[in-house]
Amino acid sequence: MSKDLCVKIEDGILNIRVGAIIMKGDKFLMAGNDRFDHLYSVGGRIKFGETAEEAVVREVYEETGVKMEIDRLGFVHENFFPGDSLVKKGNIVHEISFFFYMKVPEDFEPECYSFTEDGNPEFLKWITVDESQTFYPEFFRTELLNPSKEVKHFVTSDV
Repeated sequence: MSKDLCVKIEDGILNIRVGAIIMKGDKFLMAGNDRFDHLYSVGGRIKFGETAEEAVVREVYEETGVKMEIDRLGFVHENFFPGDSLVKKGNIVHEISFFFYMKVPEDFEPECYSFTEDGNPEFLKWITVDESQTFYPEFFRTELLNPSKEVKHFVTSDV
């Protein structure tokens, strides 16, 4: 398989990823691990030569064990933040993410067997927008309450 679209550029990193919006009623599925105190979207990096659509289907399968179809693209997110993983520490990350709404099967019961790039086991958690735990992207708190048919673009920076 090709390399992830994560490129070191001087003292920064360009990261291109996909995220899945997996909803059941008012809940949506997020991932986490014991190393971080926050949750993040199911998804991961696009591989060189792979489309964003192919990547999100692959990532959802890798993280949930279910091959899911895409409903539509919902968001494009440009995010600038200090690297927090062992691989990215000390670098500013410029991340471009494509978030897709997925067609969730009625009998969907995810099982997680995935690991972070640092080798930490991940877990899945159903949450609502009023979850007290921090989760990313933060715009899910407002945008998932009233989904739009339009693709929205967000830019955030923690640097």
